[in-house]
Order: sequence, then C-alpha cells, then structure tokens
Amino acid sequence: MTIYALSGIVLIYRDTHVFKISSAVEQSLATNLDQSGLGQSLKIKRFKADSEDEQFIYFQDGSYNKTTGDVSYTRYQLPVVLDKLTHLHKATTNSPVYWLNIFFGASLLFFRYLHFGCLSQKVRHLKPV
Repeated sequence: MTIYALSGIVLIYRDTHVFKISSAVEQSLATNLDQSGLGQSLKIKRFKADSEDEQFIYFQDGSYNKTTGDVSYTRYQLPVVLDKLTHLHKATTNSPVYWLNIFFGASLLFFRYLHFGCLSQKVRHLKPV
C-alpha cells in the first residue's frame, strides 16, 4: 500500500519539476521546422512555442535555430526508482503488472468492506453511546 501511495503522491506533481532531475539536451534536427514539426521531432507532449522570430523558435526551457537545425533544451525526468513506481501505478492491460493492480484494488475494497460493512452491532465496545 505504501508503494501505491508514494507513486500517487509523485503523480500529483507530474506537471511540475518536483522530484525530477534536469539534464541539458543538445541535438541537431532538420532545418526550417515549424512549431508542430519541432514538437513531433522532439517528442514533447503538449509542445507549445513561447515565441518565434526569423531565426529562432523559443519554447519552455529551450530554443531551436531554424537555419542550422540546432536545438538545446532542458529535459526533466524522474529518477529511475520513482519512474518505475509511477509506471506500476499507471499500468494498463498491456503491462505485465496489471494483475498486481487488480489484486491490490480488490484487496483494498475487501479491507474497506471488512472495516465498515462487517462490523457487528452486537459487539459491545463498538456500539454508539
């Protein structure tokens, strides 16, 4: 349960840089890409350019030179352990660990039922005063 709770907390901050490690990326792409082509080439989800002029496209944490094709930006990734935890939390039916998630969810429902549904009113110390 602790693993699931920790990965849930990490997922709350997925749109921020909390828990993430930054790394500088410099690479060369094709020249004269537009904004949508640049986002597809970099494989950045929800890519949005901040500004654009004749020679550069500026986006969050980076820039792209249209004439040379050089791009430099900062990539933020979770550490390996936290990345594995979040993939465990977000498992789909294509993942080999989805049975673990089903078992865990079913056991949580079972324990919830035991706690709230099966308490006998005949037990003296549990009766309301």
